[in-house]
Amino acid sequence: MTSKTVLIVDDEASIREMIAVALEMADYRVLEADNAQTAHAMVVDNKPDLLLLDWMMPGTSGIELARRLKREETTAELPIIMLTAKSEEDNKILGLEAGADDYITKPFSPRELVARLKAVLRRATPRGIEDAVEIDGLMLDPASHRVSSNGLALEIGPTEYRLLQFFMTHQERAYTRGQLLDQVWGGNVYVEERTVDVHIRRLRKALGEPHQHLIQTVRGTGYRFSAKG
Repeated sequence: MTSKTVLIVDDEASIREMIAVALEMADYRVLEADNAQTAHAMVVDNKPDLLLLDWMMPGTSGIELARRLKREETTAELPIIMLTAKSEEDNKILGLEAGADDYITKPFSPRELVARLKAVLRRATPRGIEDAVEIDGLMLDPASHRVSSNGLALEIGPTEYRLLQFFMTHQERAYTRGQLLDQVWGGNVYVEERTVDVHIRRLRKALGEPHQHLIQTVRGTGYRFSAKG
């Protein structure tokens, strides 16, 4: 449950397959796109942990997509490794200037790729993101993907889990339904705002009497997670 998600963007299916096999063997979840437009939508929807991005693609190039992602607030922190058949120094510099975190020149060995990917992810993971969060006896542990209430395990669906994780790491601030949709569901997912209410109700029910009060309805705005009354 804790494996990282990597989006491979390359117009050559054989290269995507070779990379996907190597990453899946190393316990990564893999998504694939064969062009920049599809890749951008998948980044927004799926929020991958890292992007493996081919430099040369028909239409929008990898470097143009990298620049676009780094300009947009919601994707600016996404780690990017550029895949390039070009070994010239100036192209590598261009890739790094566009916001890439690393580059790897084709052909490369799967072991080298996985090693570079792990190094970039280590640097990119914000401190505390994998740490357990505990509030008034409610514990969420990203490492084991478990939630417990006063030591008792809770059964929580995947969407409710993501919602709770967002709330517990963003306390004391009111969020609109639209903001919660962007943060938890992804900006390109076409879901009605009232869907948030359904999942909030499910989450409160799962938390039960000891902790459902932590998710507060803010009249005229949306919802807030707070241990204060």
